[in-house]
Amino acid sequence: MKHSLQSLLLILFFCISIPQTFAQSIQSPEQFLGYPLGSRFTPHHRILAYFEHLASSARDRVKFSQYGETYEHRPLTTAILSSPENMSRLEEIRTNNLKITGLMEGSPASDAKAIVWLSYNVHGNESVSSEAVMQTAYELLTSPKATAWLQNTVVILDPCINPDGRERYVNWYNQVVGEKPNVSPYAREHYEPSPTGRPNHYLFDLNRDWAWQSQKETQQRIALYQQWMPHIHADFHEMGVNSPYYFAPAAEPYHKEVTTWQRDFQVTIGKNHAKYFDQNNWLYFTKETFDLLYPSYGDTWPTFHGAIGMTYEQGGSGRAGLGIIMANGDTLTLKDRIDHHHVVGLSTVEATALNREKVVQEFKKYFDINNNNPTGTYKTFVISADNETNKVSELLAYLDKQQIRYGYAKGIPAKLSGYNYFTNKEENISLQKNDIIINTYQPKSTLVKVLFNPRTILSDSVTYDATAWAIPYSYGLKAFALSQKIEIEPFKGVVSQTSRPNIDRPYTYLAKWKSFKDLQFLVKLLNKGIKVRFAEKEFSLQNKKYDAGTLAITRTDNEFVKDFDNIVASVASEFNLPLDYASTGFANAGFDIGSSSMRFLKKPNIALLTGDGVQTNAFGELWHFFDQQLGYPANVINANTVNNIRLSDFDVMILPAGSYNAGLISQLRSWVQQGGRLIVLEEANFQFADNENFELKKAKIEQPKDEKEKKNLEEYLRKYGDRERTALSDYIATSIFKVAMDNTHPLGYGYDKEYYSLRQIAEGFEYLKSGWNVGVIKENAYIDGFTGYKAKQKLKNTLVFGVSEIGRGTVVHLVDNPIFRSSWANGRLLLGNAIFFVGQ
Repeated sequence: MKHSLQSLLLILFFCISIPQTFAQSIQSPEQFLGYPLGSRFTPHHRILAYFEHLASSARDRVKFSQYGETYEHRPLTTAILSSPENMSRLEEIRTNNLKITGLMEGSPASDAKAIVWLSYNVHGNESVSSEAVMQTAYELLTSPKATAWLQNTVVILDPCINPDGRERYVNWYNQVVGEKPNVSPYAREHYEPSPTGRPNHYLFDLNRDWAWQSQKETQQRIALYQQWMPHIHADFHEMGVNSPYYFAPAAEPYHKEVTTWQRDFQVTIGKNHAKYFDQNNWLYFTKETFDLLYPSYGDTWPTFHGAIGMTYEQGGSGRAGLGIIMANGDTLTLKDRIDHHHVVGLSTVEATALNREKVVQEFKKYFDINNNNPTGTYKTFVISADNETNKVSELLAYLDKQQIRYGYAKGIPAKLSGYNYFTNKEENISLQKNDIIINTYQPKSTLVKVLFNPRTILSDSVTYDATAWAIPYSYGLKAFALSQKIEIEPFKGVVSQTSRPNIDRPYTYLAKWKSFKDLQFLVKLLNKGIKVRFAEKEFSLQNKKYDAGTLAITRTDNEFVKDFDNIVASVASEFNLPLDYASTGFANAGFDIGSSSMRFLKKPNIALLTGDGVQTNAFGELWHFFDQQLGYPANVINANTVNNIRLSDFDVMILPAGSYNAGLISQLRSWVQQGGRLIVLEEANFQFADNENFELKKAKIEQPKDEKEKKNLEEYLRKYGDRERTALSDYIATSIFKVAMDNTHPLGYGYDKEYYSLRQIAEGFEYLKSGWNVGVIKENAYIDGFTGYKAKQKLKNTLVFGVSEIGRGTVVHLVDNPIFRSSWANGRLLLGNAIFFVGQ
């Protein structure tokens, strides 16, 4: 009996001591790094080294791997943590979860684990979260409480979504901080220069790229996310220095597709956080500022994939450094910020683990509804076969990235009615054989509805971001929304449109001008030294009609180009473009190929301005457009160094949204007079408006005197408590407007007579008196998104896209951004027109 008792005690000793001994082999962040967390910023490579240490010290509980790399070639990684038992069957857990969603075939097992994904440092200068994640990982592996949570939970940590931005900030800060940080808010270490570390290499806000996936980091992360489809996703951020901590539940407006369960569990998690914050007397707030509407955030995009998506915001950001005195006189330290994010990370895992059964049950219910009985007015979205083939191909590539299913109609019903996006009416519809059908009976049902619904329903007009984004408008595609389900059969793929000429040595090649691929085709030809012409007007050749903008690649222009025919054919094949071939330049109608109306296109030398005063994201969109989408060289020049360059060397100068000094604008006018082509985007146009040297003028709103006075009296009596909402009458939250287009002008080539534009500016500009009003907003042009009643009034009969002629040059005014966040696919050709056609 005595020996039995001794044996039992020995067994208990080892059961207790072995995990403790093992835990001791795992170094804390401070032990590994050699300094306390919060005493300095940790370089990205050292953060990764710490996770490699965790993975080697706790092999049975940690899997650390690289899923991609940034534009600057830094690794993108995740660490997966769970119990040894769960880690031994990790692939089974992952695939079982995909079976629950319906993204993978098969019957799911009943013992599914909860999956929590925590994302850190999407904004590079909100750098505290990548410090906090190390402490969070350490405690998940060493705390007895956390060990219990990991029995039924898999935790995926992305330590740094935006390493390029983070290193930009950390490197700058380390260069300007002294031996000890200066906590005075006036010290230079609290004034980060532009471009800040917030965006990625191309200066994109990665937290607004989840739905559009324009950036390399996003594309790689979402590919991995969709292999897991977590039940909980939390995104760690920072905000202003004087703000307390923010956590769920989110603010209104919630998108109507957010479920009751998702709302309720946000409250459950929020209360769990509050418990710890109350114990520590830390200030926090909920249900304010950060809503769940715009689909491209790190909280909303996961929410529309069945997860409980949440944003966590700590006061501090790039201004706080290692420490800063707040408005209340207290000092906010990096250590404070780490503690808050660390506690919230652990609390998120805890709340999920304690409610694992309900979390998984509701997740399954969510996808059962999506696959079998989706909610909502519209059950099917139809992309008409009448659309330009390559524009449809672009959309299908986007749907593939989102794992949205589509196909052809399985039997075509005789009578249908639905909403026509372009007429904005319910009408009778006849399906065609090659229409693309996207129905909502699929795992990505919610995302389909969010992206395709014609109208965004707002429960509250006070919102944080854009309020309209419907895909048919952004891609410029004729489409319909139907209330009935249309069964689909598999999509057969895009048929090749390219072919070899049936004649020897054609007189000219002809290419249409309708899509972004046509623009890419042109650029690739120019880069290969091929000379190109474009048609100013429509014409007919060999009994075929060609529109304005048609490209002509003639043999005589390229007689000294070696292997001319093969180059043209191979580039057309690369972009799947149909080429026509003509044996003559003699037109059946209109002008001949040799006419002056077939304009020779000079390859432009382009200057793109950046620097102080230029909006970082606005410049980044254009930089990415040239560098990654077009593959065409643009000289990036600091605006304050223009005096040092010879402007006559450049054909095109592009001014992104921003503020430019009067001297530069005067200098640019002289350059335009000599033949320069100036492209001015968004808010930059305000500096040209009402300037005697330029034609652009701000629109004036005139009202009858008595009505105006009555309105003024009402304004005087406005309530202080309603001040935020009152201000919204002049506000526009990125809305869609119908723009009447003059497609006979080079700026409008390739477009129909109507274009759907994403509007951000609430003020309007008058029609140009002597210039060309290529795109204008007329009466009843509003389509979707929040726009205050005063803003709607201001925008009636105003300019959106126009061209002024000054001397031998031109000024192109693009009041709306045609490539907003690289999400507005249909605007890219318009920008291409401004760059390559206007003023040639």
